[in-house]
Amino acid sequence: MRKIMVCVKRVIDYNVRVRVKPDGSGVVTDGVKMSINPFDEIALEEALRIKERGEAAEVVAVSLGPDDAQQQLRTALAMGADRAILIKVDGTVEPLITAQAFLALVQKESPELVILGKQAIDDDSAQTGPMLAALWGRPQATAASRVEAKGDTLVVTREVDAGLEVNEIDLPGVLTVDLRLNEPRYVKLPDIMKAKKKPLDVMDLAALGVAAEEHTKVLKWEPPAQRQKGAMLKDAAELVEALKKKGLLQ
Repeated sequence: MRKIMVCVKRVIDYNVRVRVKPDGSGVVTDGVKMSINPFDEIALEEALRIKERGEAAEVVAVSLGPDDAQQQLRTALAMGADRAILIKVDGTVEPLITAQAFLALVQKESPELVILGKQAIDDDSAQTGPMLAALWGRPQATAASRVEAKGDTLVVTREVDAGLEVNEIDLPGVLTVDLRLNEPRYVKLPDIMKAKKKPLDVMDLAALGVAAEEHTKVLKWEPPAQRQKGAMLKDAAELVEALKKKGLLQ
């Protein structure tokens, strides 16, 4: 294949404890470490491995977000992406709008394969990849744990409740990846310096002919309820008695 497009999202780093703002209007992001969504980082690693095997000529990293998302795209370039594109937009964007923006970019760039993480750790919606495939009218394979390129087709293994499921899709197509697919490479300082010279284009969402419409509205953010303190029991009989008292056993 000639080109792979990898979609990455700027999210709060997975090691950071997320805090809800006192007024419930969102989560605290000021002074908080931001990173590439872990699933998207795995998607980028897989694209780079495909290229290193000689099965692709170019890897393009794209993101939709504020100006600050250039930092995550520079990380993608340091990992090995050839160039990057930022679709600039402020505020939260719904998966459908994101998919429409990526579709417009796909029509402009004409990649043979688009790879995304199966979900983002900030909203866990897992909708952008399937929506992009539907809008594009091309095959998709989701939650991949193993990928093998064979000419104009892609053989994808995914984990299901009954074991492993193997699918084959024609290219061009969309692939979303799971955590077990690979382990992303460590970015070294020389790679970070080289990334500064790689092209990173910035464009507005409106330039792609997509409007940031709002189909749903978040009324309030609330932290999860605090867990009750656990109790240590001596044996199974005491456990049964405790469950009876709570009305969980008859």
